[in-house]
Formats: sequence, structure tokens, C-alpha cells
Amino acid sequence: MVNAKSMAKYPRMLRRALDFIDGNAEYDITIRDIAAAADVTPRAIQYAFREHLQTTPLEYLRRVRLERAHKALVSADPARETVTSIAGRCGFTHPGRFSSAYKAVFGIEPSRTLRSQ
Repeated sequence: MVNAKSMAKYPRMLRRALDFIDGNAEYDITIRDIAAAADVTPRAIQYAFREHLQTTPLEYLRRVRLERAHKALVSADPARETVTSIAGRCGFTHPGRFSSAYKAVFGIEPSRTLRSQ
């Protein structure tokens, strides 16, 4: 989500948090996990995300997961993959919430993205 070129302008702890999210987005991670990876308190990491990225750590995590799911749906074989399996691999545990979030961001149901391939 954040490109490598713009990463350099962020504080080190924020870069560590972004790296942690990028490397662990498919897992069930919490704000405490993100803060621990950045070696700061949860409040400090929330503040850094708001100040530098105008979002929260968990919203950023959700967006990373949605982007990964979108790429997977676009490239998937609909005869071999399901929306649920792709969502699960990307860290979403509730198919209905995934579908709603996906449609809100991409303007189309995930099943239509998958079938359009």
C-alpha cells in the first residue's frame, strides 16, 4: 500500500509497523501485535498512523488484505478457487464482512470479480 520510495519519510517505528503488517497481513494480528513489532505502545502507533497516513493501523491492515484479495480474485481460476478460500488466505475470517468491505472499496462483489476472469 505504501510504496518503498515514500517509506523513507516516515519515522522508523512506523516503517517497522508497516513492514510487520505487510509480512503478516494474512494472520490474525491485533493493534498490540503491530505496536510490539514497532517497539512502541498501541496508542503511539495509532497516533503515528493518524498523523502520517490519516488512518488507523487496523484500517490500514484491512486495506492491505483487501488489495491482496483483489489481486488474487483477478488472477484466480474460478473453476479452482472460491471467494471464501481467497478471502481466508488473505486474513478475512467472516465471508459476509469480507464481501461488504470488498464491494465498498472496489464497487463490485468479489464473486463478480472472480467470475470475470
